[in-house]
Amino acid sequence: MNDTDVAKQIQQMVRFIRQEADEKASEISVSAEEEFNIEKLQLVEAEKKKIRQEYERKEKQVEIRKKIEYSMQLNASRIKVLQAQDDLVNKMKEDAMKELLLVSHNHHEYKHLLKELIVQSLLRLKEPAVLLRCRKEDHHHVESVLHSAKHEYASKADVHEPEIIVDHDVYLPPAPSDDDAHGQFCSGGVVLASRDGKIVCENTLDARLEVVFRKKLPEIRKLLFGQNAA
Repeated sequence: MNDTDVAKQIQQMVRFIRQEADEKASEISVSAEEEFNIEKLQLVEAEKKKIRQEYERKEKQVEIRKKIEYSMQLNASRIKVLQAQDDLVNKMKEDAMKELLLVSHNHHEYKHLLKELIVQSLLRLKEPAVLLRCRKEDHHHVESVLHSAKHEYASKADVHEPEIIVDHDVYLPPAPSDDDAHGQFCSGGVVLASRDGKIVCENTLDARLEVVFRKKLPEIRKLLFGQNAA
Protein backbone atom coordinates (compact mmCIF):
# COMPACT_ATOMS: atom_id res chain seq x y z
CA MET A 1 0.00 0.00 0.00
CA ASN A 2 1.49 3.27 -1.08
CA ASP A 3 1.32 6.59 0.74
CA THR A 4 -1.70 7.76 -1.22
CA ASP A 5 -3.76 4.78 -0.20
CA VAL A 6 -2.70 5.19 3.39
CA ALA A 7 -3.72 8.84 3.36
CA LYS A 8 -7.14 7.97 1.86
CA GLN A 9 -7.73 5.33 4.46
CA ILE A 10 -6.77 7.71 7.24
CA GLN A 11 -9.16 10.35 5.86
CA GLN A 12 -11.99 7.77 5.74
CA MET A 13 -11.32 6.83 9.34
CA VAL A 14 -11.27 10.51 10.36
CA ARG A 15 -14.62 11.12 8.56
CA PHE A 16 -16.11 8.04 10.23
CA ILE A 17 -14.90 9.16 13.65
CA ARG A 18 -16.22 12.67 13.04
CA GLN A 19 -19.56 11.31 11.85
CA GLU A 20 -19.88 9.16 14.95
CA ALA A 21 -18.84 12.09 17.09
CA ASP A 22 -21.45 14.32 15.41
CA GLU A 23 -24.15 11.68 15.82
CA LYS A 24 -23.18 11.14 19.45
CA ALA A 25 -23.13 14.89 20.07
CA SER A 26 -26.56 15.15 18.43
CA GLU A 27 -27.89 12.35 20.60
CA ILE A 28 -26.45 14.00 23.70
CA SER A 29 -27.93 17.34 22.69
CA VAL A 30 -31.39 15.82 22.06
CA SER A 31 -31.24 13.84 25.29
CA ALA A 32 -30.10 16.90 27.23
CA GLU A 33 -32.90 18.99 25.72
CA GLU A 34 -35.45 16.29 26.55
CA GLU A 35 -34.18 16.08 30.14
CA PHE A 36 -34.24 19.87 30.35
CA ASN A 37 -37.81 20.02 29.06
CA ILE A 38 -38.91 17.27 31.48
CA GLU A 39 -37.24 19.00 34.41
CA LYS A 40 -38.68 22.33 33.33
CA LEU A 41 -42.15 20.78 33.07
CA GLN A 42 -41.75 19.21 36.50
CA LEU A 43 -40.66 22.55 37.96
CA VAL A 44 -43.59 24.31 36.30
CA GLU A 45 -46.05 21.68 37.59
CA ALA A 46 -44.52 21.90 41.07
CA GLU A 47 -44.92 25.69 41.05
CA LYS A 48 -48.49 25.36 39.75
CA LYS A 49 -49.24 22.92 42.57
CA LYS A 50 -47.75 25.31 45.13
CA ILE A 51 -49.81 28.17 43.70
CA ARG A 52 -52.99 26.04 43.77
CA GLN A 53 -52.30 24.96 47.36
CA GLU A 54 -51.64 28.56 48.40
CA TYR A 55 -54.82 29.68 46.66
CA GLU A 56 -56.84 26.92 48.36
CA ARG A 57 -55.30 27.84 51.72
CA LYS A 58 -56.19 31.51 51.28
CA GLU A 59 -59.65 30.59 50.00
CA LYS A 60 -60.24 28.49 53.13
CA GLN A 61 -59.03 31.38 55.28
CA VAL A 62 -61.49 33.70 53.53
CA GLU A 63 -64.32 31.20 54.06
CA ILE A 64 -63.41 30.81 57.73
CA ARG A 65 -63.32 34.60 58.17
CA LYS A 66 -66.68 34.88 56.43
CA LYS A 67 -68.17 32.23 58.73
CA ILE A 68 -66.70 33.93 61.81
CA GLU A 69 -68.00 37.34 60.72
CA TYR A 70 -71.43 35.86 59.94
CA SER A 71 -71.51 34.10 63.30
CA MET A 72 -70.50 37.31 65.09
CA GLN A 73 -73.15 39.32 63.23
CA LEU A 74 -75.75 36.62 63.95
CA ASN A 75 -74.84 36.58 67.65
CA ALA A 76 -74.91 40.38 67.77
CA SER A 77 -78.36 40.34 66.17
CA ARG A 78 -79.57 37.70 68.63
CA ILE A 79 -78.21 39.73 71.54
CA LYS A 80 -80.03 42.81 70.24
CA VAL A 81 -83.26 40.84 69.90
CA LEU A 82 -82.88 39.35 73.40
CA GLN A 83 -82.05 42.77 74.83
CA ALA A 84 -85.11 44.28 73.15
CA GLN A 85 -87.25 41.44 74.51
CA ASP A 86 -85.83 41.92 78.02
CA ASP A 87 -86.43 45.66 77.79
CA LEU A 88 -90.06 45.07 76.84
CA VAL A 89 -90.57 42.52 79.63
CA ASN A 90 -88.94 44.85 82.18
CA LYS A 91 -91.11 47.70 80.93
CA MET A 92 -94.18 45.55 81.55
CA LYS A 93 -92.93 44.81 85.05
CA GLU A 94 -92.31 48.50 85.73
CA ASP A 95 -95.83 49.31 84.51
CA ALA A 96 -97.25 46.62 86.80
CA MET A 97 -95.31 48.09 89.74
CA LYS A 98 -96.80 51.50 88.98
CA GLU A 99 -100.25 49.94 88.98
CA LEU A 100 -99.53 48.46 92.41
CA LEU A 101 -99.15 51.97 93.81
CA LEU A 102 -102.78 52.65 92.92
CA VAL A 103 -104.06 49.67 94.94
CA SER A 104 -103.78 51.47 98.26
CA HIS A 105 -105.65 54.53 96.94
CA ASN A 106 -109.00 52.77 97.25
CA HIS A 107 -109.11 52.53 101.05
CA HIS A 108 -112.09 50.18 101.29
CA GLU A 109 -110.70 47.61 98.86
CA TYR A 110 -107.18 48.00 100.23
CA LYS A 111 -108.30 47.29 103.80
CA HIS A 112 -110.02 44.11 102.58
CA LEU A 113 -106.83 43.13 100.73
CA LEU A 114 -104.73 43.73 103.87
CA LYS A 115 -107.02 41.46 105.85
CA GLU A 116 -106.72 38.72 103.22
CA LEU A 117 -102.92 39.06 103.18
CA ILE A 118 -102.76 38.81 106.97
CA VAL A 119 -104.98 35.71 107.00
CA GLN A 120 -102.91 34.10 104.26
CA SER A 121 -99.69 34.83 106.15
CA LEU A 122 -101.10 33.38 109.37
CA LEU A 123 -102.11 30.21 107.53
CA ARG A 124 -98.57 29.86 106.23
CA LEU A 125 -96.87 30.52 109.55
CA LYS A 126 -99.29 28.59 111.78
CA GLU A 127 -97.82 30.30 114.86
CA PRO A 128 -99.75 31.19 118.05
CA ALA A 129 -98.02 34.59 118.22
CA VAL A 130 -96.58 36.65 115.39
CA LEU A 131 -94.96 40.01 114.73
CA LEU A 132 -96.51 42.14 111.98
CA ARG A 133 -94.86 44.95 110.06
CA CYS A 134 -96.51 47.30 107.62
CA ARG A 135 -95.95 50.73 106.12
CA LYS A 136 -96.43 53.63 108.50
CA GLU A 137 -99.21 55.01 106.31
CA ASP A 138 -101.01 51.62 106.48
CA HIS A 139 -100.87 51.33 110.27
CA HIS A 140 -104.46 52.46 110.90
CA HIS A 141 -105.80 50.20 108.10
CA VAL A 142 -104.01 47.19 109.60
CA GLU A 143 -105.30 47.92 113.10
CA SER A 144 -108.85 48.16 111.76
CA VAL A 145 -108.80 44.67 110.23
CA LEU A 146 -106.75 42.76 112.83
CA HIS A 147 -109.71 41.45 114.78
CA SER A 148 -111.56 40.13 111.72
CA ALA A 149 -108.31 38.67 110.31
CA LYS A 150 -107.58 36.76 113.55
CA HIS A 151 -111.13 35.50 113.71
CA GLU A 152 -111.11 34.33 110.06
CA TYR A 153 -107.76 32.58 110.51
CA ALA A 154 -108.89 30.82 113.68
CA SER A 155 -112.05 29.65 111.92
CA LYS A 156 -110.15 28.33 108.87
CA ALA A 157 -107.32 26.70 110.82
CA ASP A 158 -109.58 25.49 113.64
CA VAL A 159 -107.30 27.01 116.30
CA HIS A 160 -107.45 29.76 118.90
CA GLU A 161 -107.07 33.29 117.68
CA PRO A 162 -103.35 34.14 117.49
CA GLU A 163 -101.61 37.03 119.17
CA ILE A 164 -100.58 39.61 116.57
CA ILE A 165 -98.07 42.22 117.69
CA VAL A 166 -97.88 45.19 115.35
CA ASP A 167 -94.35 46.59 115.21
CA HIS A 168 -94.55 50.32 116.03
CA ASP A 169 -90.79 50.81 115.95
CA VAL A 170 -89.83 49.40 112.56
CA TYR A 171 -92.03 50.03 109.53
CA LEU A 172 -91.81 48.83 105.97
CA PRO A 173 -90.43 51.41 103.51
CA PRO A 174 -92.94 53.92 102.14
CA ALA A 175 -94.17 54.09 98.57
CA PRO A 176 -91.56 55.31 96.04
CA SER A 177 -91.29 59.05 95.54
CA ASP A 178 -89.66 61.36 93.03
CA ASP A 179 -87.35 62.65 95.78
CA ASP A 180 -85.93 59.18 96.44
CA ALA A 181 -86.53 57.19 93.26
CA HIS A 182 -83.68 54.74 93.90
CA GLY A 183 -84.24 54.12 97.61
CA GLN A 184 -86.06 51.24 99.26
CA PHE A 185 -89.79 51.30 98.82
CA CYS A 186 -92.91 49.22 99.42
CA SER A 187 -96.15 49.45 97.48
CA GLY A 188 -98.20 47.98 100.33
CA GLY A 189 -98.99 44.73 102.06
CA VAL A 190 -97.56 43.16 105.22
CA VAL A 191 -94.69 41.08 106.53
CA LEU A 192 -95.39 38.57 109.32
CA ALA A 193 -92.80 36.65 111.32
CA SER A 194 -92.71 34.22 114.21
CA ARG A 195 -91.81 35.75 117.58
CA ASP A 196 -88.23 34.42 117.35
CA GLY A 197 -87.90 35.77 113.79
CA LYS A 198 -86.88 32.39 112.36
CA ILE A 199 -89.94 32.09 110.11
CA VAL A 200 -90.86 35.06 107.91
CA CYS A 201 -93.72 35.45 105.48
CA GLU A 202 -93.20 38.41 103.18
CA ASN A 203 -96.62 39.22 101.81
CA THR A 204 -96.06 42.69 100.41
CA LEU A 205 -97.54 43.63 97.05
CA ASP A 206 -94.04 43.95 95.62
CA ALA A 207 -93.04 40.48 96.81
CA ARG A 208 -96.20 38.94 95.40
CA LEU A 209 -95.63 40.67 92.07
CA GLU A 210 -92.06 39.36 91.99
CA VAL A 211 -93.21 35.78 92.67
CA VAL A 212 -96.03 35.91 90.12
CA PHE A 213 -93.86 37.59 87.51
CA ARG A 214 -91.08 35.03 87.93
CA LYS A 215 -93.59 32.16 87.78
CA LYS A 216 -95.44 33.52 84.76
CA LEU A 217 -92.37 34.80 82.88
CA PRO A 218 -92.22 31.84 80.43
CA GLU A 219 -95.90 32.35 79.58
CA ILE A 220 -95.41 36.11 79.22
CA ARG A 221 -92.46 35.64 76.87
CA LYS A 222 -94.37 33.04 74.88
CA LEU A 223 -97.34 35.36 74.45
CA LEU A 224 -95.16 38.30 73.48
CA PHE A 225 -92.51 36.66 71.33
CA GLY A 226 -93.82 33.26 70.29
CA GLN A 227 -93.04 29.63 71.09
CA ASN A 228 -89.25 29.84 70.79
CA ALA A 229 -88.97 32.74 73.24
CA ALA A 230 -90.46 30.75 76.12
